[in-house]
Amino acid sequence: MAELTVVAPAKINLHLEVLGLRHDGFHELSMLMQTIDLADRLVLEPTADARLNLVCDRDDLPTDGSNLIVKAAELLRQRSGYPELGARMRLHKRIPIGAGLAGGSSNGAAALVGLNALWGLGLRDDALQGLAAELGSDMPFCLAGGAQLCFGRGEQLERLDPQPDEALGVLLIKHSASSVSTPWAYSRCRALRSDFYLAGEAEFEQRRQALRQSPLLDALRRQAPFPRLRNDLESVVAPELAPVRDGLALLQQCRAALAVAMSGSGPSLFALFGQRDDAAAAAAQLAPALEAGGFDCWVCSTTATGAQLEPR
Repeated sequence: MAELTVVAPAKINLHLEVLGLRHDGFHELSMLMQTIDLADRLVLEPTADARLNLVCDRDDLPTDGSNLIVKAAELLRQRSGYPELGARMRLHKRIPIGAGLAGGSSNGAAALVGLNALWGLGLRDDALQGLAAELGSDMPFCLAGGAQLCFGRGEQLERLDPQPDEALGVLLIKHSASSVSTPWAYSRCRALRSDFYLAGEAEFEQRRQALRQSPLLDALRRQAPFPRLRNDLESVVAPELAPVRDGLALLQQCRAALAVAMSGSGPSLFALFGQRDDAAAAAAQLAPALEAGGFDCWVCSTTATGAQLEPR
């Protein structure tokens, strides 16, 4: 097979609630995640030399065995039973690194989708989902995409049915010099919020059910106004990072914004709008202040898909 390209979209968190600690030491989460059309592209070519070679147009991104693309390729090849399979992989990076947008997880999901096709393995979606869950908490969502309720570590998905039928506009910003370690954010959450943690499956399920019935789901389907978005990590990250506080204040100046929040563990921030043109107008309005504050920005739309092959 000739080379193929996989689109790997970013995600934002429309709801992120830290419920408590699990027996395995991870946090139990209740989330609503949504893909957006800010995306990386992974170009794949087959080889028969058993080599997995990754290059990237960003010099600051590791391309060795620590990269989730390489980890996904190695796991998929191992499970295939064909150790001679190889690939040349080129990553074109647009999603900012360490930004709370699941760029690494989406790249790993793209490797599973693309190499499954490139190598002719014919694995079904459920098999790929199982591999994704082994590799990372966000990766199953990055495979599926759209708007999904995500529970457990984030790997237990419940797709919204029906899916939102209209795309929302998204103005996404990130301070160019800021990054957040996800383990640090969760350790700070545990240190500052553990008194509020729930204990046990029964209490966890009550909160999951509350999200399933939340007005947020109606808002996403254009049937109700948006409530204030919840991100429990925002409440512990923002006091520590002035760019997060400053960026949220800038986005909250946009009168047309439906909601404003931090994504994941940050430091990326976003505002939702009724349509993409509204997000573009807000970006133009805020451009001088964003530039003066050191923020990069992207005008995006919500999407209904995760990592997928790009049409030829």
